[in-house]
Amino acid sequence: MIDQLQLRELIKTLPGQPGVYQFYDKNGEIIYIGKAKNIKKRVSSYFNKRRFESFKIKVLVSRISDIRYVVVNSEPDALLLENNLIKKYQPRYNIMLKDDKTFPWICIKNEPFPRVFSTRTVIDDGSQYYGPYTSAYAVKILLTLIRQLYKLRTCKLSLSNENIIQGKFEVCLEYHIENCKGPCEQLQTAADYDESIKQIREIIKGNLNEVIVFLKKEMKNHAASFKFEEANQVKTKIEILSRYQSKSTIVNPAIHDVDVFSIVSDEKEAFVNFLKVVKGAVIQAHTVEIKKKLDETDEDLLAFVITDLRNRIESGSREIILPADLQDFFPNNRITVPKRGDKRKLLDLSLRNARSYQLEKMKRATSQKPLKAIERILNTLKRDLRLQKLPLHIECFDNSNMQGSDPVAACVVFRQGKPAKREYRHYNIKGVSGIDDFASMEEVVFRRYSRLLEDNSPMPQLIIIDGGKGQLSAALKSLDKLGLRGKIAIIGIAKKLEEIYFPDDSVPLYIDKNSESLKLIQNLRNEAHRFGISFHRQKRSGAMTQSILGEVPGIGLKSIEKVFTKFKSLEGIRSATLEEIAGEVGSSRARLIMDYLQEEKS
Repeated sequence: MIDQLQLRELIKTLPGQPGVYQFYDKNGEIIYIGKAKNIKKRVSSYFNKRRFESFKIKVLVSRISDIRYVVVNSEPDALLLENNLIKKYQPRYNIMLKDDKTFPWICIKNEPFPRVFSTRTVIDDGSQYYGPYTSAYAVKILLTLIRQLYKLRTCKLSLSNENIIQGKFEVCLEYHIENCKGPCEQLQTAADYDESIKQIREIIKGNLNEVIVFLKKEMKNHAASFKFEEANQVKTKIEILSRYQSKSTIVNPAIHDVDVFSIVSDEKEAFVNFLKVVKGAVIQAHTVEIKKKLDETDEDLLAFVITDLRNRIESGSREIILPADLQDFFPNNRITVPKRGDKRKLLDLSLRNARSYQLEKMKRATSQKPLKAIERILNTLKRDLRLQKLPLHIECFDNSNMQGSDPVAACVVFRQGKPAKREYRHYNIKGVSGIDDFASMEEVVFRRYSRLLEDNSPMPQLIIIDGGKGQLSAALKSLDKLGLRGKIAIIGIAKKLEEIYFPDDSVPLYIDKNSESLKLIQNLRNEAHRFGISFHRQKRSGAMTQSILGEVPGIGLKSIEKVFTKFKSLEGIRSATLEEIAGEVGSSRARLIMDYLQEEKS
């Protein structure tokens, strides 16, 4: 390797010809590969002080320890060589295409009664391969269309004429469900099958009009021969083809065979869209995502992607429609930069596709942010509570009773930091007399986890008890009975000061009130409280409806709820004055209630 002074001396000896240059670091690794119309001028520009305005280029230059080059005949040759070398060595500072994969092909197999299928492997066996396609979805749509139109075999039998004549095969289920015409038993001739294959070739090439014209003639011939059933079958094929054709974007049939490229970019990424147009119809579409490494221009990125993509899909289109004139890069093609007309419409369509892909990627990134935020919050909670496991599954309990009536409890479940409402559970307290929050908590925790054990269901990583040391101790009794103590983390949260209590520790933990982990705990506690209160209200409403007031003519459920909410019980209502009841439900309803209660008492 050589120092900076030697590098500058080396640059003076570089050739002023087109070619590819390679920058090496001190470890002898290629860190950048570039093309140039004039190698000497291009490499010299990296060491020009004005180029140091770009921080990325400054960093790249600081790491160059050696320069090598390859001279070629023309700039297009340099572009092609650059593309191949970048794919081979993947230097750190070169752009990266995010679609480097094997493209699918449609194969018409070289065999009697050929099969038609998708493959990513091209074998030199005489079969016909169409593509490659830049979208597997496009291949799927095309093959679905073909199967709607033609009844082709899918088996791998060797359907030679000799084997068929000898009767070696029998028709399979595909024949009986009318997906195949049974050539294996001479139920379909080779000539009829080959006519279908001929039409399929035209469809794959995008020549739908020729197929439709042929089918219309065939339909008329069947109709003229009074073969109306066959004519109707051909008519169905024409309708299917026409629907497929209508879904294709058709600009102008005179635009025969062109490739269209457009680009949108920002500081970090670029998106290049490609459309393949045959006879005015878009038959292929694909968008390439590029990760920028230096301050590459849109023209450089376009040239790189066009070279790469056209080589991979083996495009033979002579004309390329572009948003910028890149004729110097592609002297053997006709470069069109349209300003108006049908070709401009195609370019605009390509541009919309590129922008749509960019917008979709931004939406995906935005939708993933909440997931990352949740992961961060759960990790914070794990750290704050000194948990051994990430609390992906949390359950919180709360008791609810009003004036000692209808005690109930609620259990809410959060998964990945979000409510799993289908897993929420209500509990009627059965084994506790009067008001005893501790005994109620002990009962509900026991019932919840004895059921999970019985069903062999997964346990939560964290249990939260709405209450202080007393409620937490009650819950721990149930975990002791079930043998779960120490196997599940459990805490209590006291409402006034938001104190966090741990088992066997009288000193509470105070989490920063702005902490995301405390907010998650509060969210669980509040949700459990809301869920429990709603259940309690449902029970009280049911009890009110079934009470003696439910028999009062002209008094509805809402009025009953109002007086019970105000006066708590039937005795409280009886003790109230007419004016007090009227203050809740109005004077007329109050009079009805008072009269009914007096009659009921007498």
